[in-house]
Amino acid sequence: MTNLLAQPGNGPLYEQVKHLIVERVVSGVWNPGDRLPSETALAREINVSQGTVRKAMDDLCQENLLIRHQGRGTFVSIHTAQRELYHFFHLAGPDGNKRLPQRSDVASRTRRRINRVEADRLQLPMAAEVIVIKRNRFLDERPMIVETIVLPATRFVGFERETDLPNELYQRYEETYGVTIHKVEESLRAVAATRAEARILCIEPGDPLLEIDRLAETLEGIPVEWRLSRCDSRTHRYLNENV
Repeated sequence: MTNLLAQPGNGPLYEQVKHLIVERVVSGVWNPGDRLPSETALAREINVSQGTVRKAMDDLCQENLLIRHQGRGTFVSIHTAQRELYHFFHLAGPDGNKRLPQRSDVASRTRRRINRVEADRLQLPMAAEVIVIKRNRFLDERPMIVETIVLPATRFVGFERETDLPNELYQRYEETYGVTIHKVEESLRAVAATRAEARILCIEPGDPLLEIDRLAETLEGIPVEWRLSRCDSRTHRYLNENV
């Protein structure tokens, strides 16, 4: 039986199995929602022990690439509003509970040449074009977030012409554009509200806002979304339980 993995010395065997599974998801052998072969079948195909496959799958379930359904098997994860809430949205209300914004009003959508900051963040050449979405998001029926989203135009062809953008975008990325967000990196800082932001959020210019700078990556580690969210944090706080 042929061993599909690299030769010894390229890391622990279960890590090589993880890499093989990720490669198959990236290449489209298994798509979001697909059921994987059983641990026994995969172990036989790859020529490793079932325990090695189980450890690799356990890790990928912890990383939210895979999901196990009791009695049904292991599946490639699909983006849902519930998954976005628990893994990618981190504002909690006064009661400590996280709730997704009830709505997001798109203020503008444009396609234009990239600027230097965007090129650095998205690792794109200066000749590239980006799609820029500006929107205002509501929590507890109040405008709470002013948001700018920057996307590579080549990965999201026609996105700027969509008229029915959903409140939560990652499922749309996956279903329509074949872009699965696997990991986000966020940095936080306090900023002062501009006049335009103050008008939208019903606060005073110069009032403090929480800025969340997020870079979202695919399974291959390619940055495909830069999102800058400026939040009125008087009644909400940042809460990340994924530690």
